[in-house]
Amino acid sequence: MATHNDFGTEGEALAEQYLKGKGYSILAKNYRFEKSEIDIIAKQENTIIFVEVKARTGNRYGFPEEAISDKKKEKLMQGAEAYLLENTLQCPIRFDVMAITKLGNSIEIEHIEDAFF
Repeated sequence: MATHNDFGTEGEALAEQYLKGKGYSILAKNYRFEKSEIDIIAKQENTIIFVEVKARTGNRYGFPEEAISDKKKEKLMQGAEAYLLENTLQCPIRFDVMAITKLGNSIEIEHIEDAFF
């Protein structure tokens, strides 16, 4: 596996640890519906949070959160709708982004709540 894929996997683990540290419950990881994949599905109080994790080594090609296209957002929303229907959930939801950047030996984590609206 390529090094950038390794950091993507590490980024998802870091995002999960971060969210747990903030009191979120992790409901699912790498949830798939058709062509949609949601990295993390979490719960905070009565809100379900669908989390897209973007991890980069450096900012040479822009910030991680800038890599989320409108098409990706649409697929995330389709996946979220499927998850809610599959689990018969009717509750508030939101879409967050975890932007993780590795710069040298340091790692920066930015949690963007309600990122799409």
